[in-house]
Amino acid sequence: MTQKKARSAQSGFTLVETMIAITILSIGIITVIAAFGSAVGATQNAEENLIAREKALQALESVYAARNDQQITFSQIANISNGGIFTNGPVQLLCAGPDGLVNTADDVDCPASPPCPAGPECVVLPGPDGILGTPDDVAMSLSNYTRQIQITPVTGYQNLDQVVVTITYTQAGQTPTQTYVVDALISSYQ
Repeated sequence: MTQKKARSAQSGFTLVETMIAITILSIGIITVIAAFGSAVGATQNAEENLIAREKALQALESVYAARNDQQITFSQIANISNGGIFTNGPVQLLCAGPDGLVNTADDVDCPASPPCPAGPECVVLPGPDGILGTPDDVAMSLSNYTRQIQITPVTGYQNLDQVVVTITYTQAGQTPTQTYVVDALISSYQ
């Protein structure tokens, strides 16, 4: 006599179904962890990227301001190799010399002003208390940054130049350099 077992209404998952569910869940978790890692990396780079952006914009604005204030003539807005006053190639971020313009031959080491030492430009960041302007502020040297101002005439336009400011920096403990570029056109007309 054979007995047939009646299948109960409460059947469970098979081993194969469980393994598929675990695989899908693992892929989802790995994706979330990878996205979290990317977000953390982007946050760590944000400070250096912001500094590079601001230094590039400051350099570009100083060229416009010098032209608008008639501190320099349009013909001086060129690299030294083309008869102008701006250095050729990348240089360390130093303070503007007597002419008030960065990346010119008269640039000087920045004077010491606590917490920044004398030398290349420096940025003051809030210390452990998170408040800027308190005694625990820390200095971040910009000695790992370089700036290049490249000025080229625009073909076909006698009174128009292209100004390209490139900031290059290496982040602590990382080999590849990062670059931030801003460019604009400048004319002899104000």
